[in-house]
Amino acid sequence: MLFIAGHLIVEAADRDTYVAACASVVELARGSSGCLDFAITADTLDPRRVNVVERWASEAELLAFRGSGPDAETAARILDADVARYTISEVGPP
Repeated sequence: MLFIAGHLIVEAADRDTYVAACASVVELARGSSGCLDFAITADTLDPRRVNVVERWASEAELLAFRGSGPDAETAARILDADVARYTISEVGPP
């Protein structure tokens, strides 16, 4: 299982519009084979921060969904990013 987590930084005035524009990506991801969870949300405290959380059954399914990544217009709105991929070998109760 793969877990993708981190955050993006966008202009504060653009953050809510950015998150709303990502709704279609979230819907596509959640409908994709192997997607166990996918969320792009506005941060509670930082007006420029967008939190990203993804959970995938396999790397092949993640890569099939990802393709070439965000389009040029979306990528240009991202000022900074700190997102990492984690490989999970075991899952248990909290």
